[in-house]
Amino acid sequence: MMDGYLRELDAQGCAIVLTADHGMNSKTRLDASPNVIYLQDVLDGWLGAGLARVILPITDPYVVHHGALGSYATVYLPAAVDGRALGARIAALRGIDTVLTRAEAASRFELPADRIGDLVVVSSRSVALGGAAAKHDLSGLDAPLRSHGGVSEQSVPLVMNRRIENLDANKRWRNFDAFDWVLNHAQ
Repeated sequence: MMDGYLRELDAQGCAIVLTADHGMNSKTRLDASPNVIYLQDVLDGWLGAGLARVILPITDPYVVHHGALGSYATVYLPAAVDGRALGARIAALRGIDTVLTRAEAASRFELPADRIGDLVVVSSRSVALGGAAAKHDLSGLDAPLRSHGGVSEQSVPLVMNRRIENLDANKRWRNFDAFDWVLNHAQ
């Protein structure tokens, strides 16, 4: 259906750029079962119930294939906890790609430091992050678990139906560059 609409727009001379807001990888084990680290449960076991707080900002409980899980979590810690030491312990978990302090995450991901926790945790390509297992209902999954929010979901297509002369092949193009392409470079 979308191909037909795009074909009609192209035939009318419209410049079209297609991209995505994020990639979406399967978060499953080899047997297709959900591959999830329930980070709140892990931290409750290590530190005591409720001492740390895990927030999954990229979740959607209304989209069944997400299971209200993401690939990025921010963790708020009590003052008595050594964030670097705990970050190293989290980073050692199988399926964790990156653990950063607030300052490191703000710099690396261009985030406002006052809106993220003490640690930022990013899972690997095939692992999703959850809070507590009891708060995530995966019974409605009718397809393999998929989710987004991690570094592994940053690669997205950026396709245009017009030729762009002298496109800088060394520039790191991002999905929001679609506007620049279509408004300033479409021929």
